[in-house]
Amino acid sequence: MIVLISPAKTLDYSPTNITTETQPEFKKEIGELVAIMKKKSSKAIQELMGVSENLAELNVARYHQFSDVFDGDNSKQALLAFKGDVYTHIDVASFSEEDFSFAQGHLRILSGLYGLLRPLDRIQPYRLEMGIKLKNKKAKDLYGFWGSKITNAINDLAADQTIINLASNEYFKVVKKKDLKSTLVSPVFKEYKNGAYKNIGIFSKQARGLMTDFIIKNKVENPEMLKTFNEGKYEYSESKSSADEWVFIR
Repeated sequence: MIVLISPAKTLDYSPTNITTETQPEFKKEIGELVAIMKKKSSKAIQELMGVSENLAELNVARYHQFSDVFDGDNSKQALLAFKGDVYTHIDVASFSEEDFSFAQGHLRILSGLYGLLRPLDRIQPYRLEMGIKLKNKKAKDLYGFWGSKITNAINDLAADQTIINLASNEYFKVVKKKDLKSTLVSPVFKEYKNGAYKNIGIFSKQARGLMTDFIIKNKVENPEMLKTFNEGKYEYSESKSSADEWVFIR
């Protein structure tokens, strides 16, 4: 079973005592994208990403400082560096060595810049959402840039396994569903509000983190075990679910 999640915009590069590390797989592609970004002015990045002037300047500096070498001075393991709503609900502070090992084998992070990351792959600070229309030699956006590479990497890893899609629509769109050689299950989280169950973005992100944490700490390899997930007071709703979309309500 392989779990897919999205990255986060918020990053934390404070020191860590976790020494186990790996290198990103798609270094050639990373270099190509960094080369494009290095040519962009602060104003161009501001318009491209829809960010403030300060954030645009920060990312100009990040890309100009970006190195071919990923080490302890300029990078950090992805699962420890990302600090968005999903990641604050993955309790890495309490992870054992066995938890990190399981995560490394069963969790993958989709990324606009890095493609597909293992939890312990080192990443340098960046911002490049998958949905950004970044023109490149291959296409008009990052979906075209990555093409089938991410899908092929997932197939190499997870052929005949079940993929649990806990990524956002923006990121999972880079995966070519029709080409997957695996069963796909997409958990959906809904809240009861004003007489109906609704998908509320912030709570869905938090729930994806809780489920990822649940999978890692319980070493879940049988998808059916996900139906016992009850963190955050969620419960599986068989009546609202389908074969490939499992609904959890609270």
